[in-house]
Amino acid sequence: MAARAGEAAPPAPRDLYRDTWVRYLGYANEVGESFRAIVPVSVVWASYGLATAYVTADAVDKGKKAAAAKPEVEGRTSRAAVAVVDTFVWQALASVAIPGFTINRICATSLYLMGRMTRWPLSVRKWATTAVGLSAIPFIIKPIDRSVDFLMDSSLRKLYKTEEAPRSSS
Repeated sequence: MAARAGEAAPPAPRDLYRDTWVRYLGYANEVGESFRAIVPVSVVWASYGLATAYVTADAVDKGKKAAAAKPEVEGRTSRAAVAVVDTFVWQALASVAIPGFTINRICATSLYLMGRMTRWPLSVRKWATTAVGLSAIPFIIKPIDRSVDFLMDSSLRKLYKTEEAPRSSS
């Protein structure tokens, strides 16, 4: 139902995967990479599993919502498939692969440089590396999201034959 003149439009429903604390599960692998120097590698891989589960759940959710929207209109299955693929690829790149690699390299570089430039004990360097990795996370999110939007808009999304572009950015 459309809002009348002078009335506020009803608020959009909250998206569990983008508007609540659940969104932070997508950052689990960046946290895991930040702690790589001080935890067993199995913990890092578990953080990737958690982030991948989040990405998969978000993609399935977007597919269900796309299938439920305008059920009387033809092409419901293809809308759902596009929503699942677009969300999964976008989230896999922007929430898992690129940030995980970026934090991994930031941490590896900082540990290496601290080893060359300081006389700190290894345990201190490892904790400092973890702090560097954790502090870098907020700074890499927006540039990575924008880059993945550009990449997707320039490639995969050109193949979609839908009138509306799927909502991607988390």
